[in-house]
Amino acid sequence: MGHQRISPPHDPLAHVDPLIGSQAGGNVFAGATLPYGLAKAVADVDGQNTGGFGSDGSNVTGFSAAHDSGTGGNPSLGNFPLFPQLCRDDVLDGCLYRLDERKVHYVNESVRAAPGRFAIGLASGIHADMTVSEHAALYRFTFPEGDVPGAHPHLMLDLTDLWKSRQNASIRVDADTGRMTGNGTFLPSFGAGSYVMHFCVDFFGAPVHDTGVWVNSRAGTEPKTLYVTRGFNLFYVEAGGWVRFAPQDGASRTVTARVGLSFKSSEQACHSAETEIGRPLEDFDRLVGEAQDKWREKLSPIRIKSGGASEDLQKSFWSGAYRNMIAPQNYTGENPHWDTGRPYFDSFYCIWDAFRVQHPFLTVVDPAAQAQMVQTLLDMYQHDGWLPDCHMSLCRGWTQGGSNADVVLADAFHKNLSSSSGGTIDWDLALRAVLADAEDEPLEWSVHGRGGLRSWKALGYIPYLDYDPYGFGTNSRSVSRTLEYAYDDYCVATLAGGLGRRDLEDKYLRRSTNWVRLWKADQRSSINGSDTGFAGFFQPRYANGTWGYQDPIACSALAGFCSLTTNPSETFEASIWQYLFYVPHSAAALIDLVGGDDTFIHRLDYFHTVGLADISNEPVFLTVFMYHYAGRPALSARRLHTYIPSSFNATPGGLPGNDDSGAMGSFLFFSVLGFFPVAGQNVYLITPPFFQEISITSPQTGKTATVRIRNFDPAYTNLYVQRVTVNGKLWTRSWIGHELFTEGWTLEMELGEEESDWGSRMEDRPPSFAFQM
Repeated sequence: MGHQRISPPHDPLAHVDPLIGSQAGGNVFAGATLPYGLAKAVADVDGQNTGGFGSDGSNVTGFSAAHDSGTGGNPSLGNFPLFPQLCRDDVLDGCLYRLDERKVHYVNESVRAAPGRFAIGLASGIHADMTVSEHAALYRFTFPEGDVPGAHPHLMLDLTDLWKSRQNASIRVDADTGRMTGNGTFLPSFGAGSYVMHFCVDFFGAPVHDTGVWVNSRAGTEPKTLYVTRGFNLFYVEAGGWVRFAPQDGASRTVTARVGLSFKSSEQACHSAETEIGRPLEDFDRLVGEAQDKWREKLSPIRIKSGGASEDLQKSFWSGAYRNMIAPQNYTGENPHWDTGRPYFDSFYCIWDAFRVQHPFLTVVDPAAQAQMVQTLLDMYQHDGWLPDCHMSLCRGWTQGGSNADVVLADAFHKNLSSSSGGTIDWDLALRAVLADAEDEPLEWSVHGRGGLRSWKALGYIPYLDYDPYGFGTNSRSVSRTLEYAYDDYCVATLAGGLGRRDLEDKYLRRSTNWVRLWKADQRSSINGSDTGFAGFFQPRYANGTWGYQDPIACSALAGFCSLTTNPSETFEASIWQYLFYVPHSAAALIDLVGGDDTFIHRLDYFHTVGLADISNEPVFLTVFMYHYAGRPALSARRLHTYIPSSFNATPGGLPGNDDSGAMGSFLFFSVLGFFPVAGQNVYLITPPFFQEISITSPQTGKTATVRIRNFDPAYTNLYVQRVTVNGKLWTRSWIGHELFTEGWTLEMELGEEESDWGSRMEDRPPSFAFQM
C-alpha cells in the first residue's frame, strides 16, 4: 500500500512560542537568541527572573544580554543591564538609579516573543524591541514625549547581574560618543570560583547630550570612570554609567543601543559588536531575519504530519525542540583559560539534568553541535583533570550526583557520533577521561569527578557518613551516588568494551552491580502512617555494613523537597522511591529483586498514582517507560498519556517545573516522537507517537527516518501497539537502536484499543545486563 509523502510543512517557527515555561517555575529564557548563542537579550524582572524575564506581571528592572535558560536556584548571568527612563523634571537628580527605585511594571499585552526577537512596553510609556547576533545585542528604545517638553531620553548601565553577585567592576564613559566599556567580576550561580565579563555599549539615533557615572541614588557628569567593589558591611553598592540624549521629535525619539559582550576583554566585546552589527540603525531587521533563518535550519530535520493532533500539542512539541538549542552556549573564541582552536561550549547546566534526554535529542537532531559539546567535555578533562557534571560561565558547577558526563560520552560512542568536521572523536581520550572519573578522586569532588572512591572500591558502595579524608564535597547522597556511580561504571565498561579493552569491560561491569549492596529486602514504606504494602527499598548503609535509615518517601512531593545546599539527604533532589527504578542497565535484576513482573508493575502504578512521582524531576522520566522491561510496553503508553498533555501545554505556565536547559522540552519531544532514549545505551523504547507521521533527516548521514501510524486517531482511543514493521518487515522488539535515524529506517505501527502481546516476550524486552546476585 502506498503512502502520501509528507509535504513540506509550514514554517515551524509559527509553532514556536518562547514564552512557554516563563511562568510557574519553568524559568525558560524567553528572549532573543541564536542557537547556542552567547548573546541573549530580554527584559529582566524582579519576580521569576532565573531566566531574566517572567510572565508573572512583575517589574522590569533592566535589559541585559547574557542569560541561561530553565535553571533552578539562583538567577544566572543578567550582567550589565541597561535601563531607559525620562527623568523627573528632566534633571539628573530626578533620575531613578537604584534597582528598587527605578523598576517599572510592564504592559502584559505588549509582550512579543519570537525566535530572534523580543519586545515589551513599559508602564512608563517606553517601548523596547531587541534582537541579537552571536556576541552582541541590539536594542531599540522608543521614548514618549514625557511631562516636560523637550525632555532628554536617559539610558543607564548598572554594574550588576541578576543575583547581585558582583565582586568588583569598572566602567569608562566616553564624553563625546557615550560609548561605555568596562568589566565586572561575578560569581557563578551554582558553582565555585568567579568569572570576569567585559562589555562595550554604543548608542545611535540621537545626539549625546551629556554623560557620566552614578553611585547609589546620585549621578554626576564627572568623573567619566568608576571602579567599585562589592560594598561594605554587607551593603551592596549600586553603580554604573549613564548617557542622556538630545530631545528628538516623532519617530526619532528612538535611541538604539548596541551591546557587545566578551569573557576576554572590552576590546573583543567592541570588535564583535562592530563586526556583527556594523550598521546599527539599519541592521535590526537583518538580524531578526538571520536569526530566524538559523532557527529554521536547526529545526529543519524535523517534519510532522499532525493527523489532527491539537495545535497546543504542536506548539509544545516545536517549542520544546527550540528550547533544547538555547543552551549549552557556544563560547568559541571566548575562553580566557585555554584556546585549542576548536569550538568551545559552556553552560552545561547541569549534566545531571541534561544527560537523560537533552544530549540524546541533540545527537538525533543536531549531531554536529553535540559532537562539539563532547569535544568540549574532553578538552575540560585535559585541562582540569576530570570531566564536569556541571559548568557555567566558565566556572566549575556543583556535582549533583554521579560523574554523568561518562553517560554522555558512552551515549555518543554507541551512537557512532562523528566529529563536527566529519572525522572521528578521540575515543581513546574519552576512555582515559571516564577512567579518571572512575579511579582518581579529586581533592574537590564537589565540582568534578567522584568522591568516596576508596570506599567505593573497598566496600562496593558509598557509605552513609563516609570517612573520606582524601577529597572534599558534600558528604551526603550516599544512596543516589551509589546508584549513579554503578551506572557510570556500566558506561565506562561498555565504552572500554567497544574499544576492545575486555579487561576493563569486565572490571567495570562487576562494579556496575554495586547498586545491589544497598538493597534492603525487608525495608517497608508508609504514607501517613499507612503501610504501602511493599517491601524492599534502597537504604543508606554504614561502612561497617549496618543499616542507616531514610524514609523512602523523604524528598518527594509527599514529604518536602531536599536541596544539596540547604537540607542534603542520602538521595539527591529525589526520594528513594524515585531512585528505586534507577538501574537502567540491569532492570531485569531489579525486577527479580522486587518479586517479578507483576509486583514491579504494581510498584510502578503505585508510584505514579499516589503523588510520589514528580514528572518535573528528571529521574522520573525513564520510570514512565519502565513497563517495557516487564514486558508491558502498552502500560508505558498508557502512563505517558497521564502526563501529556496534563503536565505539558502551550501556555506560559505550561511546564511542570524548571525546564533545566531543555530537559522538559526534550522529554516531551521524545515522548511525542515515540522513541524514548535510555541514555548511555543504543536503545530507544518504542511507544505510539502523538502525531500521525514524523520524519527526521539525520544531518550526519542525510538519511530520513520516518515513523508512521496507519490508523492514527487524534483522540488517542487507539492507544496500544498491535503490530510494528521496520522497512516492511515485522518488528517484535519493544525497542530499537539509533540506526533508525542514521540509516533512515521507516517504522510503521498499527494501533488498537486493547493491549496486545507485542513486546511481551523475554527476547523482545529491552536489553538488561544479567549477573549473579
